[in-house]
Amino acid sequence: MNFGFTEEQEELRQITRRFLDEKSSSSEVRRLMETDEGFDEGVWKQMAQELGAPSIHIPEAYGGQGFTFVELGIMLEEMGRVLLCAPFFSTVALAANAILNAGTDDQKAELLPGIAAGESTATLAFTEPAGRWGADGITMEARPSGDGAVLDGEKMFVVDGHTADVIVVVARTPGTSGTDGISFFTVAGDAAGLTRTPLTTMDQTRKQARLGFSGVEARPLGPSGDGWAALSRTLDQAAIALCNEMVGGAQKVLDMSVDYAKERVQFGRPIGSFQAIKHKCADMLLEVESAKSAAYYGAWCAAEDNDEVPVVASLAKAYCSDAYFHASAENIQIHGGIGFTWEHDAHLYFKRAKSSEIFLGDATYHRELLAQRIGL
Repeated sequence: MNFGFTEEQEELRQITRRFLDEKSSSSEVRRLMETDEGFDEGVWKQMAQELGAPSIHIPEAYGGQGFTFVELGIMLEEMGRVLLCAPFFSTVALAANAILNAGTDDQKAELLPGIAAGESTATLAFTEPAGRWGADGITMEARPSGDGAVLDGEKMFVVDGHTADVIVVVARTPGTSGTDGISFFTVAGDAAGLTRTPLTTMDQTRKQARLGFSGVEARPLGPSGDGWAALSRTLDQAAIALCNEMVGGAQKVLDMSVDYAKERVQFGRPIGSFQAIKHKCADMLLEVESAKSAAYYGAWCAAEDNDEVPVVASLAKAYCSDAYFHASAENIQIHGGIGFTWEHDAHLYFKRAKSSEIFLGDATYHRELLAQRIGL
């Protein structure tokens, strides 16, 4: 087994990093997080044309590059390092995977080429006002109507839901419960009866929206009533993708802490020479490297599509959530007074860490899910 990245994968990392350093500076992140859209359409098109980012792991048969989750993880790690403001996670890690897992060959051929080319953005709408991540949290019913369905109800906390061109919606057959009767549908972002309201969130770098459905016509995606396996698989893949994004942010705040500890002088010596600061940085390093191991292994499992994916997804999500949040909090502490100011970037990473901790289920949820999955 090879525990390192290949030369080509390292080159992908460097190319992605150079692009993001130019297009996602701190000042640009702050500018975009104040906008309603939350991203720059011109940069999104450049990401597609110059990096091929939206197409990275989409099969070549559907207009993609045909790489694996390992390469997707590398890109997400670099995006997490700079807090990229773009609909990449929603479009690629959520919607594209949902289409790949649930759709027929014809539906994939219809929906994925536009995503791969950067011509359309997409998202996955499955959480509802109750905020539960499991099958019991899906209560929206899809009433059969001709060849499709009619949707009524609400979806909450939909990442980039207010700007997505295509919305993959999860609903259930009337009268069903639990994992039975769950189906996927696609809805155009400008569909009649659909209202999209941006939400005020703590993490302004990742936009979320409330979607209201009032007699919205929806097209089925995949077989009706048999979507739980595809949704569960999609959420596990998304959790692994999020872990790779989180370790990028965690490494960044570790670097920020170490650099500041070397530069900040107190009592005539750099604060990094004090034992308390040394211990904080050493603990952060241990947690960040352990989180990387979990995230990288998760990406490899997803790339190999092996049986460990559900277990590794929950294990990695629980650990990486804690590691990133702890590292971002310690970064503020090491920076002292300046770390609490709006002008410093430390709070941006702290907020992203907190939102990522809760997104797709917090550590407590995933530890319980892990216990269930290994039969405890």
